[in-house]
Amino acid sequence: MTRYTVNCSILFTEQPLLERPAAAKAAGFDAVEFWWPFPTATPSEAEVDAFVRSIEDAGVRLTGLNFAAGDMPGGDRGLVSWVGREGEFRASVDIAVKIGERLGTEVFNALYGNRLDGVDPAEQDALALENLAYAAGRTSAAVLLEPVSGAERYPLLTAADAIAVIDKVGAPNVRLLADLYHLTVNGDDVDAVLAEHIDRISHVQIADAPGRNEPGTGEIDFPRHFAALERGGYTGWIGLEYKASTTSDRAFDWISADSAGSGSGGS
Repeated sequence: MTRYTVNCSILFTEQPLLERPAAAKAAGFDAVEFWWPFPTATPSEAEVDAFVRSIEDAGVRLTGLNFAAGDMPGGDRGLVSWVGREGEFRASVDIAVKIGERLGTEVFNALYGNRLDGVDPAEQDALALENLAYAAGRTSAAVLLEPVSGAERYPLLTAADAIAVIDKVGAPNVRLLADLYHLTVNGDDVDAVLAEHIDRISHVQIADAPGRNEPGTGEIDFPRHFAALERGGYTGWIGLEYKASTTSDRAFDWISADSAGSGSGGS
């Protein structure tokens, strides 16, 4: 059955961040995921503890967490390949892994980062391999690479782009994050990606296209893709990483009663 996890960095945004896990629980879900939830790559112990408590007190699982990715609202898309910020990235890895150990987190997303002015792309790519190897060595959970749309200088646009980096790292726990929205918007063949790389995928995220809103507001055939994932043996979570086109209490109306039941923690 499909299992849904709510991305609380993009949903329930009308509430303070630390109140969103409880909001997801009240909406009927038992699992949440987050982008990097702190204002810096090196939060205080008190900030980390407050975040962990918000998950525990809500009675949900933290299934996924991004490593620090820079100023996301300002256009940054990751630190993995950002020359000069290696220390920040690795510090966030260490913190995220400790959070994951406390909460049983299964996947960590390592956003690759934009191309930088005045820096050789080959130097960025070499650093990315080192940073990904570092992250993979710090945890037995999956370290994810994600093709992303909407960022002109982000170099990983297709599943093949991400797989090429994954192969160069060579660590078995560096895996593909298949965001069906980003893949669709970037013109990738989602059917082919799921058929060819299902054994490399450790997490799936969804939003409809165009618009990046909830399924049913765009043109992506989610039932077909979900069926392909099931046929391929995918048993992971489906991250709801979309902007609600309506109020938060109606943002999940597209999920059928049976799917909502399984998505609230069923297998």
